[in-house]
Amino acid sequence: MANVKPDCGCDPYLLSLVESKQEQPIGNNSGRSVGLFLASLTGGAAIALSVICYPFISPALRRVVLPYVPASTKQVENVVKALLNSPGKGKKLIDLGSGDGRIVLAAAKSGFQSHGVELNSYLVLYSKFSAWRQRTSNATFSRQDLFKVDFTKYNNVVIFGVEEMMPELESLFEKSLTSSSQVIACRFPLPNWKPSHVIGEGIDTVWVYEV
Repeated sequence: MANVKPDCGCDPYLLSLVESKQEQPIGNNSGRSVGLFLASLTGGAAIALSVICYPFISPALRRVVLPYVPASTKQVENVVKALLNSPGKGKKLIDLGSGDGRIVLAAAKSGFQSHGVELNSYLVLYSKFSAWRQRTSNATFSRQDLFKVDFTKYNNVVIFGVEEMMPELESLFEKSLTSSSQVIACRFPLPNWKPSHVIGEGIDTVWVYEV
């Protein structure tokens, strides 16, 4: 016997569209769902990666790149030695581009009120955690552009710079530092200033400048 469908009073054309839709395999919908899921997953991963990488690549977008290169143990020792050899300069220190905070922490343990400025927010957080873990309350850190620092608050300025930025820093120091300050330059000297003394050799060299 032929399969006779009851007459529901519906438009035959609309009814045929509904029936054809119902007869379509569900595999197509499943494929589209998987595709949308994969696209969403890829987009989310790209956004997450951008957020994670931004603090590391954003400094490179500025006029001068100051890469993160951890100071060696000898470099830290030379900086502390330079600080202790100049007791008349006061006990307030700032480290420009403080990285993981090891210079600031070492100076703080030697009795200096030390502050580090760094563009990389993850390194700032790491430095703050290190200060907390080592219970070093006189070591502080902030995310800040080193070219916008108020130097009048500090007697000692430490900079692990790159050669390209030293002339600009020298000009900035001439305008901003007080007469009771000293600059401790590591890895590269200031181009025109004459150091009062030099500590160490090779990559561990420290140049000390009296202002």
